Amino acid sequence: MKMDETPKRKMLIEMPIPVHSYDVDYMQIVNNTVYVKWFENLRMAILDKYFPLAEMMKFHNMLILSETIVEYKRSIGPYDKPTGVAWIDELERSRWVTRFEISVGGALYCTGKQTGCYFSLDTRRSTRFPPEFLESYAKM
Repeated sequence: MKMDETPKRKMLIEMPIPVHSYDVDYMQIVNNTVYVKWFENLRMAILDKYFPLAEMMKFHNMLILSETIVEYKRSIGPYDKPTGVAWIDELERSRWVTRFEISVGGALYCTGKQTGCYFSLDTRRSTRFPPEFLESYAKM
């Protein structure tokens, strides 16, 4: 990749994120734990589009998390209208990394990263992604 190129965001998903009254704490800002829930909603939207859970479960496999990193940049209030963006940043034989951005009005409010593996429910160990899934990601 050249120095001036931006890496491609594969399996990109973007969606509005509603702020509910129960997301806001007594300081009138979205509670820090809510961002992790938003990350999960975004990650599930990626899976719904590119690799549905029902498809994984046919093989008795599931994605599991090993790490979540959240970097809070600004506070989101109850009347803000955040947008979430997520994409698969890395995909290896059994490991995946998802990146997240939460913004309001074009300004970045939060970034995040989740790392995990593709997990066999039968062996209780990580397993390889289906070759066709890895190939479709590589072609993007």
